[in-house]
Amino acid sequence: MTVADIDEAGGAALAERLGDAAEFVRVDVSDPAAIAALIDHVVAAHGRIDIMVNNAGVSGTMHQNFLDDDLADFHRIVDTNLLGTMAGTQAAARHMAETGGGSIVNISSIGGIQAGGAVMTYRASKAAIIHFSKSVAIELAEQNIRVNTIAPGNIPTPILAASAAKMGADVDAFLTMVRAVMASNRPLAREGTAQDVANAALFFASDRSAYVTGTLLPVDGGTVAGPPNKLKAGADSRPDSGDSRLVGASASQKS
Repeated sequence: MTVADIDEAGGAALAERLGDAAEFVRVDVSDPAAIAALIDHVVAAHGRIDIMVNNAGVSGTMHQNFLDDDLADFHRIVDTNLLGTMAGTQAAARHMAETGGGSIVNISSIGGIQAGGAVMTYRASKAAIIHFSKSVAIELAEQNIRVNTIAPGNIPTPILAASAAKMGADVDAFLTMVRAVMASNRPLAREGTAQDVANAALFFASDRSAYVTGTLLPVDGGTVAGPPNKLKAGADSRPDSGDSRLVGASASQKS
């Protein structure tokens, strides 16, 4: 197994935790040439590549109003999220096509499924990953290469804190507020974990999903399906009670 990341300390630590069968290679996925070199390295070191997970992602400054967004982060976000996913898929698939096939798992976000305010470039890049993955799954099927997508939501990761810090917010207070909003829109009571996403990726990577391709799987506690049934909360939640919880759309969700 090869762990590739721009974060040298974090990537190396993960590879060490995984044991002797894992290695770390520093790669900036916004550079297609670097991704191609990574895949060549994997094939040279291990003989072939059967599974590729394109997981790298960045967000941007969380402006409260799109009209205030100077789009300065556009290329950084799109190059990492979308170009990196496309280049990783292509480089891996070229080798998989020569060895009988494989499985590619691309990580999007429920932010690419549900519309919402803020981080417009991030949402657009994640939506594009979903459509790209379905399209390339059709083309690569004849090479026995499966391509599936996971859309995480409500998963505590550093990406949200980084966005809050960029806009100068109190990070702890901001995260508390966002998690509360997410919880109110999530049917399952508990918060998701990175392990939940990893379990979904393992399914797509394994033969248990051998007849599955071009699929999008939200891992979000049911958020995309719809908010909890607040009508069951009691008499105070009746439509004529003036309960504001019954009004409005789902809030912004990010992986």
